[in-house]
Amino acid sequence: MRAWQRSATLAILLMATSWAHAQAQTKKPATRASASVAAAGPAAGADYAERFRTVCAACHGANGRSDMAGVPVLAGQPSLYTITQLFLFREGRRNNDAMIALAKPMKDADLRGFSDFIGTLPPVPAPAPGAPPDAERMSKGQALAQQHKCVFCHGTDLAGGQGVPRIGGQKEDYVRATLQGFKSGDRPGYTRAMTEALSQVPVQDLDVLAYYVANFTGK
Repeated sequence: MRAWQRSATLAILLMATSWAHAQAQTKKPATRASASVAAAGPAAGADYAERFRTVCAACHGANGRSDMAGVPVLAGQPSLYTITQLFLFREGRRNNDAMIALAKPMKDADLRGFSDFIGTLPPVPAPAPGAPPDAERMSKGQALAQQHKCVFCHGTDLAGGQGVPRIGGQKEDYVRATLQGFKSGDRPGYTRAMTEALSQVPVQDLDVLAYYVANFTGK
């Protein structure tokens, strides 16, 4: 692991520990980000809800799902996963000029505030496709997801949880770019889990996995 990856991982773990401790002080389960919003008080939660609407919604949509190409769905994402990504953007570890510019001035409290609010956004289904998904590609994608243990971390419902993102119903172009980034090593993670998992996946199978994930409805 590179030196910056070690330092980033340590920092994220420290932040996650602090986040988990704050969650433990509330009576609500730590699995829902709303707990730490409540712990911070209604005013803090409302503040970041408004800041999300004015800063984030233009690209990501007011409900966490937009039609903008290449922009990931935030609706239904766990707050612990979200705070990790915001941290990586703030530190310039993830390569996206717009997100780096937004995250760079954020304090740790801002990372928690935004991620806690995003964690309260319920999943939003993808718009109904014009035609049913290709059954053969879906079957192959399901087999690949099981073979390469995607479901081991992301769950059989692909809903993720804690530090693992929801990938079911995520946009196909974004999933494809993400898989390619992990495969090539261009996209960093807070662990090497995705890089190591995808090292066993042939490049030609990435498109099939992206198609399956994007069209997965849990049925």
